[in-house]
Amino acid sequence: MDRRTFISSLAALAATTTGALAESRTHFNFNNNGGRRSSTGGSFFSRARYRGKQTVSYRTTEKPGTIIVSTRKRKLYFVLADNKAIEYGVGVGRQGFTWTGAARIARKAEWPAWHPPKEMIEREKKKYGRTLPARMEGGPNNPLGARALYLFQGGRDTLYRIHGTNAPASIGTAQSSGCIRMLNEEVIDLHKRVKIGAKVIVS
Repeated sequence: MDRRTFISSLAALAATTTGALAESRTHFNFNNNGGRRSSTGGSFFSRARYRGKQTVSYRTTEKPGTIIVSTRKRKLYFVLADNKAIEYGVGVGRQGFTWTGAARIARKAEWPAWHPPKEMIEREKKKYGRTLPARMEGGPNNPLGARALYLFQGGRDTLYRIHGTNAPASIGTAQSSGCIRMLNEEVIDLHKRVKIGAKVIVS
């Protein structure tokens, strides 16, 4: 191989590597203001630090299989045995739209359809001039993402969900209308683990 061919090969390799790195960074685009604290309290994830779900030490009196969401930390914990939990990054409700309490998982759905509540349809129309559909079929463009877990209290739908998102940059922020958002690949993982009837605590 002559010198010119060798240099050309190096340039092609560098371009390929740079593209792969850029794609990886784009995947974890958390729009987090450089890791600084948010104006609504709590702290955003650092884009450079978040590496996806992980198993962590976690002490709780709740049974394995319980889901615990910390809206302040923007984290969801799936409780395991032996003082362990799987920790996921989440997006939470914006100011004025937060929800806290205890509920149960009454339904699980894959690529769920979206039925925006009447109040949301009216609010979006009045505030932004946007007309939301009464129903949107499941798919990559659906705001509920790849999976949804439906939260019920006393047999009634709270209208709040733990779900995937087609806006991964919202993970680590407070932008939703109260639902808990997850990366699609991570909500798929949680969906496989959680059982119907599982307890959910949001604080």
